[in-house]
Amino acid sequence: MKWLLILGMCLGQVCAAHAAEESLGTKIKKVFEPSPTPIRKHRKKKATPTPSPAAERKQKKASPTPTPSPTPKSKSKRKQASPTPAPTESPAATETPSPTPAENPTPSSSERAQGKKAWPNVSLSPEEIEDSDSYPLKVRQIIDAGLALTKQNLGYTYGSADPANGGMDCSGFVYYVLKQNGFPDAPRDSSQQYVWVRKGGNFKAVVSRKEDSFELDDLKPGDLLFWRGTYNIDRDPPITHSMIYLGREKRTNKRVMVGSSDGRTYDGKQRWGVSVFDFKLPPPPKSGDAKISPVFVGYGRIPGLNED
Repeated sequence: MKWLLILGMCLGQVCAAHAAEESLGTKIKKVFEPSPTPIRKHRKKKATPTPSPAAERKQKKASPTPTPSPTPKSKSKRKQASPTPAPTESPAATETPSPTPAENPTPSSSERAQGKKAWPNVSLSPEEIEDSDSYPLKVRQIIDAGLALTKQNLGYTYGSADPANGGMDCSGFVYYVLKQNGFPDAPRDSSQQYVWVRKGGNFKAVVSRKEDSFELDDLKPGDLLFWRGTYNIDRDPPITHSMIYLGREKRTNKRVMVGSSDGRTYDGKQRWGVSVFDFKLPPPPKSGDAKISPVFVGYGRIPGLNED
């Protein structure tokens, strides 16, 4: 019986040891088991869709950004495209006036001419002028030079004395022709040309307004002609216009002259620029007329002109 008791006690101790071992094992397992649990939690956190929605949100945010970006670009392109035709149309509008300033040399007068029904400028050959073959050589040179300018389609350009500018004014025409033919002392403006002729002692004043006045009996081809009152200017003497007398045209037997004008007539029609014009005395101004009225002052020989 003692041995049985001892055996039972031994078995109980063994079982208790096993139980203790099992409790230790379970405790060890429990110690080690929390480590996988956080691992699982980490996996769950990683597996959780929190990063994915962020990425989706980023993708969603990125996706709308490109979609609106083309729309403003397209709008901006449309806006850019809309102004581009607008400027192209504006130069088209500016090009239309540009020919007008390009025609200004000849038709600075022509713009006025359009409103006043101006006619083309006129040129004559020396043979179309009566007795031109008997003119003194120097007179013939001056007249030939003046008529040559009428063939260049030159307009009336105030302040110009050079055909290279596309036009000349009245005194600029006289100045250019005389300078080209051996008269270096010829003044530039009509008032000083009048003084120059008066000092030469060969000036003839004209008071009459009739074409057959005796005051025109001494008028010869090559003489300089002078007017006042053709435009408003404060100058002394008040001469405002000058031209060169040609003689009488064979076809009409009318007196004709050559020069540059902004509205004088030939054959009763207004011409603008360098041309042949009718020489006729202006009618007297109406009584009480305050407007500018041209008055023919007189004529004279070119100082130093050799008539041999």
